[in-house]
Amino acid sequence: MHTQSVESPPRPPAERSTSRWAGALALCSALLLALVAVRWYPLMTMDNGIADTTHRWAVDEPGVTHAFRILTDWVWDPWTMRILTFAVAIWLVWRRAARWTALWLLATCLLATLFQQFLKAAVDRPRPVWPDPVDSAHYAAYPSGHAMTATVVCGLLLWLLHRYGVRGTLWRTAVAVGVISVAGVGLTRIWLGVHWATDVAGGWLLGALVVALAVRVHTHWRD
Repeated sequence: MHTQSVESPPRPPAERSTSRWAGALALCSALLLALVAVRWYPLMTMDNGIADTTHRWAVDEPGVTHAFRILTDWVWDPWTMRILTFAVAIWLVWRRAARWTALWLLATCLLATLFQQFLKAAVDRPRPVWPDPVDSAHYAAYPSGHAMTATVVCGLLLWLLHRYGVRGTLWRTAVAVGVISVAGVGLTRIWLGVHWATDVAGGWLLGALVVALAVRVHTHWRD
């Protein structure tokens, strides 16, 4: 008598796609991290060139620089993003009774912040130094905390909107606001001379990786 083998059911296409995205983002993040850590000369030369150019623009355009300081210090500041996340978590519990999803959202943002601070301490990359700075910042440079936090928060919130069936004009508006916020905060950090371009790129990549892994965890456990 033969016993028929039981195979595990195939993973859904969305789950496989998320895993592939996570793998690609992890590879790109690790490669950029390694190049920054060893101070790869071509990359450092590119960073210096971009930083010199944007700093000249920032000094020559004080009105734009002032507007960028307001955006980066208030609108797109990591604490603004965290407060938004906390407000959404409260809404999930109050209006949707989605306690697990609210906890998942808060835990993801907390872990992303801890991971970001760990990398800053491990890489210990100096920030750009200028004789005539237009702004200042604390801690090490890589990765950009502003860029990573904005990517994580906007990415998770957009995924939640999609999951809850938001479509049409509201969805397009949310996507536009998310893209502008993530791209804009990276631009302000480079313009203000407090980050190298690769710091911002690293923040974007790592933030997207956190979003992909978090979505994979949520999909696995909820489904």
